Amino acid sequence: MAALLSFRFRHSIFSCLVVSLCFGQTCFSFKAKHLNLTTLGTHWSWAGATWYGSPNGAGSDGGACGYGNAVSLPPFSSMVTGIGPSLYKSGKECGACYKIKCTKRTHPSCSGKPVRVVITDFCPGGPCVTDSAHFDLSGTALGAMAKAGEEVELHDAGVLKIRYVRVACDYSGRTIAFHVDPGSNPNYFAVVIEYEEGDGDLAGVSLKEASMGSEEWRSMQQSWGAVWKLDAGSEMLPPFSIQLTSQYSRETIVAKNVIPENWKPGSTYRSLVNYL
Repeated sequence: MAALLSFRFRHSIFSCLVVSLCFGQTCFSFKAKHLNLTTLGTHWSWAGATWYGSPNGAGSDGGACGYGNAVSLPPFSSMVTGIGPSLYKSGKECGACYKIKCTKRTHPSCSGKPVRVVITDFCPGGPCVTDSAHFDLSGTALGAMAKAGEEVELHDAGVLKIRYVRVACDYSGRTIAFHVDPGSNPNYFAVVIEYEEGDGDLAGVSLKEASMGSEEWRSMQQSWGAVWKLDAGSEMLPPFSIQLTSQYSRETIVAKNVIPENWKPGSTYRSLVNYL
């Protein structure tokens, strides 16, 4: 407890204001000093693990976070997981990245090598609820923890005990994408936000119409999973800029005019920005 209080105190002391600079279509965000997730896990905890779907699949087609068939495509590449309520947090942790591993102590087919998975789904029952933390992995993700040639043995293991740690997401330079919900219209706008590096999850999202002043941002609400919405009640005028605030570091970036004037429901628009 003392260590936790000390961490929070240091975080409040050293966190500082974000400075944003925009050049053309690209906006960058800087923090002179802030605590952030690392790509290397250091504080490993215990969790239960199961798997679902096909042995070489992505679990489900999209899952509760709303990513759709993107879960089976790069950069997710089926290395995804459903998660129990303790880590899902009503969808606020969609997109968060973890490293997981199992060792010979828990099953002889475990390689002991860590692999990275992304939260894309929710596991609502069974050990997902009774365990303090539980990963319901895709068949691909569970098999990735096995020794070469022993994937079948690990898939047959039942409930596994694994180690896990929160890490930064790294999508090798891919920028954040915005998939417009099919139900969007001129008065209502909803979007699935994909591929956030760093924290992976979001604390807040805001939208600005082209006709609005430089400081006139309208807060969006988390609808479900990774879907954020704005029910404006009147016609909105594109193009739209979208401002994202990360959950852990509270770093803010802006995707300027990422949603064009002629946007269409069901379309995906890629920004020029990301956190790393």
